[in-house]
Amino acid sequence: MFERSESAPRRRRRETVTNREAAAGGPLVPSWHGLPFGGGPIQPGRGAPASVTLNTLTSWSDSPDKGVKYFSGTGTYTKTIQASADWFKNRARLWIDLGEVKNLAEVTVNGKSLGVLWHAPYRMDLTSALKPGANQVTIKVINAWVNRLIGDQQPDATTKYTFADVKPYKANSPLLPSGLLGPVKLERVTTQ
Repeated sequence: MFERSESAPRRRRRETVTNREAAAGGPLVPSWHGLPFGGGPIQPGRGAPASVTLNTLTSWSDSPDKGVKYFSGTGTYTKTIQASADWFKNRARLWIDLGEVKNLAEVTVNGKSLGVLWHAPYRMDLTSALKPGANQVTIKVINAWVNRLIGDQQPDATTKYTFADVKPYKANSPLLPSGLLGPVKLERVTTQ
């Protein structure tokens, strides 16, 4: 019923991927900025600073700031990308590859949400939202609440932000990587 006829010609499509980092004026990172870190309606009052500027994409759990190190919630990364008109020639598709993400990522371009990525590969087609010229790219990353549970167990913690009947984590439990870890790449894909 679903067998392919041996006489039917097989069509093959060849994808050619060109990394567009150089066309974007250099690597897309390390100039991603978290503005605001922990944004969103339920994020204030959870121990994180109002905003953080990141010079490199690193795990929040590696931060010397305890408000970032033990933060659980949403961190927002923004960047303006200058897209050359050449990027759109030959019916090219423009993709963003976020690299490593801990744990979920929502991608928005020029105010248009393109969806949520929840597993590897953290890759999304941006073609429908990008335009030649300046483009605002926003990535909201949501991590698990494990680090906040561990932070609340620290001996010097003066405020507890979480409550759980079961306490599976101790002050010395290992923190989980969190945030947009990258590397972030913009790719141009053409089909020939």
